Amino acid sequence: MTKLALLGAAGQIGTPLSLLAKSSDLFDEISLYDLVHTPGIATDLNHIDTRAKVSGFLAKDGGLTKALESADIVVVTAGIARKPAAEALKKGGAFDPTRLFGVTSLDVVRASTFISHALGGNIDPKSFKVPVIGGHSGATILPLYSRSEPRVDIDSEALAKAVHSTDPGVQFGGDEIVQSKQGAGSATTCMAYAGFRFVKALLAARAGEAVTEEAYVYLPGIPGGKEIAARLGVDYFAVKIALGASGATKALDFGNISENEQKLLEVALKDLGVNIQDGQAFGASK
Repeated sequence: MTKLALLGAAGQIGTPLSLLAKSSDLFDEISLYDLVHTPGIATDLNHIDTRAKVSGFLAKDGGLTKALESADIVVVTAGIARKPAAEALKKGGAFDPTRLFGVTSLDVVRASTFISHALGGNIDPKSFKVPVIGGHSGATILPLYSRSEPRVDIDSEALAKAVHSTDPGVQFGGDEIVQSKQGAGSATTCMAYAGFRFVKALLAARAGEAVTEEAYVYLPGIPGGKEIAARLGVDYFAVKIALGASGATKALDFGNISENEQKLLEVALKDLGVNIQDGQAFGASK
């Protein structure tokens, strides 16, 4: 029996993510939680001909506790942007760095997609494996095209556009969506896709497969991460993570990078340090 709990299921990310989960036939049970609409969404999803039983819970009558009960995987899409989840878990005495992941898979997906576009769009984006390190906001996002597999061979102008541009580029690609939606929304369906990709990676790892995925983690709490954190000067950072049956088993160093990427890394670390401080201060105030 495999149960997924999805918090924020009535939101613009949670709803398409719940559809992906139900249609995948990878779960026996899916519980949806939000402040509104989840019973109706569950009823709707239960008309799909896959085996998962979907239940919808609201805040009343202990709905959150019921939604989380016996869950194997919990996905949180609700709340304010870039919320300090780790700080909340620390306060509750439930923080396990090997089992908490900030999903940066969207940046990885974008890195592969945009380099395919830069090369003319005739190459399957999934054929590229581009590591993306750092954070998940603007200049903190650093795609390492120098480490791409296969090697990326384009001119420096096109490469810079794939990294920086808003039409589109990995660091500011989200701005393109905001502009296209005329300020009425941000990345939702592509984020749901990326989030579900990470969920599938967790399921594969639980089944015994050797899996690595980029994720934003508390480095000192993961084997191999303390050394990376000491070198970079930040504790929270996205790197490739080896996943096992019970969570993260190792943080993998990203190795040598290009001179230009090293400069971008310095900018990313400066901005990320501010983001981390803001998150910790927000957590301390609650």
